[in-house]
Amino acid sequence: MSTMTPQTGPKPDQAAAAHRTVSRPRPPRVTGAAHVLAAAGYSLQGLRRLWRETALRHMGLVGALCLLLLAAIGASWVQMGIFAILFLALVATEALNTAIECIIDHLAPDWQEFARDAKDLGSLATMCMLLATGIFLVGTVLVQFELI
Repeated sequence: MSTMTPQTGPKPDQAAAAHRTVSRPRPPRVTGAAHVLAAAGYSLQGLRRLWRETALRHMGLVGALCLLLLAAIGASWVQMGIFAILFLALVATEALNTAIECIIDHLAPDWQEFARDAKDLGSLATMCMLLATGIFLVGTVLVQFELI
């Protein structure tokens, strides 16, 4: 029996099966102190996955350079702390954007309007955090040089 239909290619159930990953049994539920350690491990796995994104590596480099700039211009610890908080929020937003993209790529391997919209909205969230962080950085520099 053929897996192809004359006009549409693979049958829908077979096309969907081709995009599924191999399932594994769910790991046992962890509670108590072991849960905290497991959660930390999951977060590190997420960081390792996010590190594969070029955008995050660029953000990390620029973030470190911005912290050096803030230190060089004599920004206060509070200003550097606020920058660090904004930077961590930016990384969190990029992680969520990457998670959205992973799910969308799994659900809609071909072009779909909902997939484009979801990816665009995730990108918008990241851009908003980039702008917020950049506005804070520029404002801090202007204040340090008494330009405002």
